[in-house]
Amino acid sequence: MQLVQSEKMSSLGQLVAGVAHEINNPVNFIHGNLVHVQRDVKSLLDYIQMCQARYPELSDDIQLDEDDIDIEFVQEDLPKILTSMRTGTQRIREIVLSLRTFSRMDEAEIKKVDVHEGIESTLLLLQHRLAAISVRRDYDALPLVECAAGHLNQVFMNSLLNAIDALTNPKASRLEPAQITIRTSTLDEDWIQVEIADNGSGMTEAVRARLFEPFFTTKPVGKGTGMGMSLSYQIVTDQHRGKLACFSTLD
Repeated sequence: MQLVQSEKMSSLGQLVAGVAHEINNPVNFIHGNLVHVQRDVKSLLDYIQMCQARYPELSDDIQLDEDDIDIEFVQEDLPKILTSMRTGTQRIREIVLSLRTFSRMDEAEIKKVDVHEGIESTLLLLQHRLAAISVRRDYDALPLVECAAGHLNQVFMNSLLNAIDALTNPKASRLEPAQITIRTSTLDEDWIQVEIADNGSGMTEAVRARLFEPFFTTKPVGKGTGMGMSLSYQIVTDQHRGKLACFSTLD
């Protein structure tokens, strides 16, 4: 089952990279041409304003058309629409870049990467789940880390998803606002540390002891496979010879 789940993640990474590549080209085309559209629209609107100033008295048929068009509203609203479109395409470009960074399918499997870049790409992809949760970053100056970046990003994804689920659980009681804290540090020349903490209600010792056990989940049927943290443990400990641990108490 671990092999099947790992293959699923690999196939998903290839799919994500392919989709990101296909979206990237048309979005870049639209985003780049919006600059020229904005310039041309500004020239046309300036020309209309100049004509209005030069010829304030219009014939009845032109005045009627101008009233139907509501030219004043168009002059005010059109630049705003184009600015919104550029903001939207820029947002899509950022998401596409995050998808490519997250999947890392266009790069060698093992290479030196910026771990913070992987964390940030994962956070951007989870933005829709973080609307009511504040994310606090406490980043140290880390060296580039030689790793399988796509797999390591999957560990970040699984860990953050568990933190989000803990904070959005309707049964959890919490006095302070929901917050996830991500802290990185350099331990020595061979080790870095990444901590992902949430201020949820925590877990019992019995749950914590089984956290990395395959198929173990506290989520309802159909909500979780119980493989996310098990695969994360395998990626960190077996593939990267690192350590993955959970520290929690039940409030």
